[in-house]
Amino acid sequence: MPALHIEDLPEKEKLKMEVEQLRKEVKLQRQQVSKCCEEVRDYIEERSGEDPLVKGIPEDKNPFKELKGGCVIS
Repeated sequence: MPALHIEDLPEKEKLKMEVEQLRKEVKLQRQQVSKCCEEVRDYIEERSGEDPLVKGIPEDKNPFKELKGGCVIS
């Protein structure tokens, strides 16, 4: 199945697609950015104690820790 290129469609088809997209978008529930930012910040702060990028990984559970000793070639 060939790829669909918008620029290859007739103008009428482009407008139909745009109207369909606008109909979908008008149904979306909108929220204020300031409220969403607060919710995201709160979510991050609540879970920061569990975040290995903030807290760190315990040495005994770190699969990427540096091994002591040298390389052995056999």
